[in-house]
Amino acid sequence: MTYIDGFVTPVPRANRAAYEAHVAAASAIFADLGAGRLVECWADDVSPGTHTDFPRSVALAEGEDVLFSWIEYPDRATRDAVGAAMMADPRMAELDMPSDGRRMIYGGFATIVDERGTGATGYVDGCLTPVATGARDAYTGFAAESARLFVEHGAVRVVECWGDDVPAGTHTDFARAVALEDGEVVAWSWIEWPSRAARDAGWGAIMADPRLAGRDMPFDGRRMLYGGFTPIFDRTMGAAK
Repeated sequence: MTYIDGFVTPVPRANRAAYEAHVAAASAIFADLGAGRLVECWADDVSPGTHTDFPRSVALAEGEDVLFSWIEYPDRATRDAVGAAMMADPRMAELDMPSDGRRMIYGGFATIVDERGTGATGYVDGCLTPVATGARDAYTGFAAESARLFVEHGAVRVVECWGDDVPAGTHTDFARAVALEDGEVVAWSWIEWPSRAARDAGWGAIMADPRLAGRDMPFDGRRMLYGGFTPIFDRTMGAAK
């Protein structure tokens, strides 16, 4: 399955146009180097949480919004090769970063579930979840069953990924985002929907589906981050499958 680089980024609202231009330019470089799909999503329905949330994950400042973004690769070897080539590419040095990269959180994730429906992507639900290392099989089974139900209720695609190369950060990182405990891993996941309306209807159907009743969740949902995002850039470059 595919390998994912996941990013959560604070961006000033005033810099949105500059950020979109930056992403478009960077995607051309990633495409040349062998990356697959690149998707950038702007916060739309991201509420504060009791224990954790997306704004706190990047120490969001006044006038900023949080972005949920990812790059897909066919495997980790391709991702590592592209990353090394990118660091050596002089075109990257020419790009201005219209956001505070010190507070961006990022990491590499191995795909464990990839359930696909039909249609174009117009809205994204993004999630970060703390899962015990020993619960990987249980989480994968839970995620796979859930993904089938989401697609049945209108989702375009559901992807679940297991933390694989997730570094500690100086200011922010994935571990702090979900208040990670010893023996836990961060799972990165997203659900693609045709639209916000389809997402809202789909969630309503999911919550009413009797097949979900009584299921045990093999993770601490109190520390899970989730929110709804509007895609602002979505480019498939051919390497991811």
